Amino acid sequence: MDYIDVLKTRRSIRAFSDKPVESSLLDEILREALESPSSSNSQPYKLAVATGDICKKLGEELQSKYYRSNKIQKQPLPLKLLSAITTDALPDSDFKPILGKYPPVFQERRVATGMGLYEVLGISRDDKKARDEQMARNFIFFDAPVAIFFFVHPGMKHTALVDAGIMMQSLMLSATNKGLGTCAQGALGIWRSPIDKFFKVPKDYKLVCGLALGYPQDNKVNQYRPDKIDLDELLIPAK
Repeated sequence: MDYIDVLKTRRSIRAFSDKPVESSLLDEILREALESPSSSNSQPYKLAVATGDICKKLGEELQSKYYRSNKIQKQPLPLKLLSAITTDALPDSDFKPILGKYPPVFQERRVATGMGLYEVLGISRDDKKARDEQMARNFIFFDAPVAIFFFVHPGMKHTALVDAGIMMQSLMLSATNKGLGTCAQGALGIWRSPIDKFFKVPKDYKLVCGLALGYPQDNKVNQYRPDKIDLDELLIPAK
């Protein structure tokens, strides 16, 4: 594919087929992503790549935590406090809060994107059950056969996050170029403990987010593409 076709074809895939990704192809994508630039070539990131049974079991555990945590959030305050002591369902993210309050302009974009997605899915705004179920699909990676978790070394401060973002984009574009789809998922940074259960993650590395990867299913949700801001809104004018 031409570069511009790869760039414009890439989108967040939220329905994957059950076709497995060949290990040689996955390695090729990861090697191409390693060509990404980083601050002083520090490469302050590590990836945990889940496939096969590990991917399935990890997804089941993450989704279970989501449902249990969601149930706790709906309880009265005294029960919430009790649950904080007695359950392992509450978030244990490395970066807190993982999803804070959005400033107004970004909240508007977030809401517009969410409403557009739910419209494509046929989910009404007041259908909380369907919205919860759709959110829960994040944690089984939208049925993708590969889940990748991104970790950074905090000693590199904010540059580690910048470098991880560049690397993630390279990985997504490489996958797109090879006919695969991806979905970058901030929600996969909410719980770290399940990942530590399946991978020997160095303790000095912090979980940032995750990414689903696989072959896109023929599903209308995969055609959804939210609007981008105009160039005039992007650029800062000169004084």
